[in-house]
Amino acid sequence: MTNTLFVAWRSGGSANGRWGPVGRLDHSASGYRFVYTRGAKSMENFIAFPGMPDLDAVYESEELFPLFANRLLARSRPEYEAFLLWGAFDPENPPDPIAVLSVTEGRRATDSLEVFPGPRRSADGHYLNKFFLHGMRWMEHDAVERIDKLHRNERLHLKPEPANVYDAYAVAVFAAGANGQVKIGYVPRYLACDVSELISSREDNVVLTVERVNPNAPLQQRVLCNLQTYWPDGFRPCSGDEFQPVVGELSATAT
Repeated sequence: MTNTLFVAWRSGGSANGRWGPVGRLDHSASGYRFVYTRGAKSMENFIAFPGMPDLDAVYESEELFPLFANRLLARSRPEYEAFLLWGAFDPENPPDPIAVLSVTEGRRATDSLEVFPGPRRSADGHYLNKFFLHGMRWMEHDAVERIDKLHRNERLHLKPEPANVYDAYAVAVFAAGANGQVKIGYVPRYLACDVSELISSREDNVVLTVERVNPNAPLQQRVLCNLQTYWPDGFRPCSGDEFQPVVGELSATAT
């Protein structure tokens, strides 16, 4: 079985920058494989990653490439166990690095790169995804208070924001409050387009619940959510041109 992560990069500044897919990382029994996607050639000012200078090459390695390995917390760090628990992993049985990256997104404060999993259809025909709630730092004080009171399996509500000036595909997340719904964050940008399509197809079947709340974690790992819905006929996530590999089956470049 092959697990796939897409690599997103932000062009421009933190306030007005545009995010887009620029690479694809695959993991199988034979090792790791990385290729750039067509987004790398269309994103303004994109520069190839260190150790992977050729946009037209296929890179393969038995070990996880340093670009991604450096985004995993070292086991020697005192917060390593808590880091795994925040993502609902078992510290006694450390998960595959790809599984950790798919939830934590490999985010670092020092650059403009994120990773996200390629959506997969379950055996019973469902779309499943686990992610940390985004955008909480922009929420009002009442939202922060509501987040602190969230509990496991609590049902959350989704609402597309087509008029959002930063992202026309933005999907806001709400929790029930004493005086109505309280906006507590957003679906990650890399899921927003697909989730908007799923909502427009069968809104009543899109179920978002709280998987875990981590009061002592950084904001980007504070609320872990589970998304589940039916996979509609003809639904093709991550199918845009920017997601397609620049190259096909070329001779691999070992790293």
